[in-house]
Amino acid sequence: MPPHLATDSAHKIATTRNILNVVLGDRLFKTWYPSFYPEELVGKDLDRLFVCQSCFKYSKDVQPYLAHISLCNKEYKSPGRLIYSNDPYSIYEVDGENHKLFTQNLSLFAKLFLDNKSVFFDVVSFNYYLLVYNASSTLGDTHGSNQIIGFFSKEKMSWDNNNLACILVFPPWQRKGLGKILMGVSYELSKREGRVGGPEKPLSELGRKGYTGFWQARVANAILGTRAKVTLDVEEIAALCWMLVEDVVAALKEMGVLEDRKKGKVSMVIDKAKVREWATLKGVDLNPPIDENGFTQDWVLDVQ
Repeated sequence: MPPHLATDSAHKIATTRNILNVVLGDRLFKTWYPSFYPEELVGKDLDRLFVCQSCFKYSKDVQPYLAHISLCNKEYKSPGRLIYSNDPYSIYEVDGENHKLFTQNLSLFAKLFLDNKSVFFDVVSFNYYLLVYNASSTLGDTHGSNQIIGFFSKEKMSWDNNNLACILVFPPWQRKGLGKILMGVSYELSKREGRVGGPEKPLSELGRKGYTGFWQARVANAILGTRAKVTLDVEEIAALCWMLVEDVVAALKEMGVLEDRKKGKVSMVIDKAKVREWATLKGVDLNPPIDENGFTQDWVLDVQ
């Protein structure tokens, strides 16, 4: 998920990576961190790893890779089930137990860009939510290939009610606001399951930065959408957003709109006028990153 790396970190990473570059589909880009690809298959210091954009199988040699993708791209169908669609993006839910090889290969690939997450070879306990870019919907080409451009994972049973374990938008598609789609879907899943949750903690520094921006827009949207009240307390906002109170407080502190004054038993309240002023000053887009109507009917019926 990190949108960028500091110069000193990049220098450190360059000395420890076991794979320097990856080819994914028609994209060539640098890796950031080492991953646990089998040494007997990729070696210790590989300049370029070829990864199938459909199934994430990999090869260090170009000829086997080209032979694989010529077949895989023709026959491939996204694993799992479609749960959300709002052109040009879709979300597919993949059960790690039913698609072990795919999710293991996806995890190996993701580790090349994540420094604080382990590769989950025990993928059985997780669901994976793939962010798919639908090329045909934007290019007018019914034969255009769909591209997996990111994902998040989620424990099937989280005692801490975590709604997200790991999140990544692949580097060529970063800085386009796509991480907010994944975050938005994770919270909508929590809402439809009737469980208040948040991402697994502790967050990395860059993860905290990304989530803080998402939380700020989410709580501002909820606050300004309540027409009947001039002030709200933190618990009311958390309930409206299906967010943990601690995450609401973190967002409001960054926004600088918390007021220490009593409202019943609650000591922290928020003035809507200050939130509106903050949103205008920062030029924040308060439109939700996902459309609730984009969820498929089959999925809705399954979780009710």
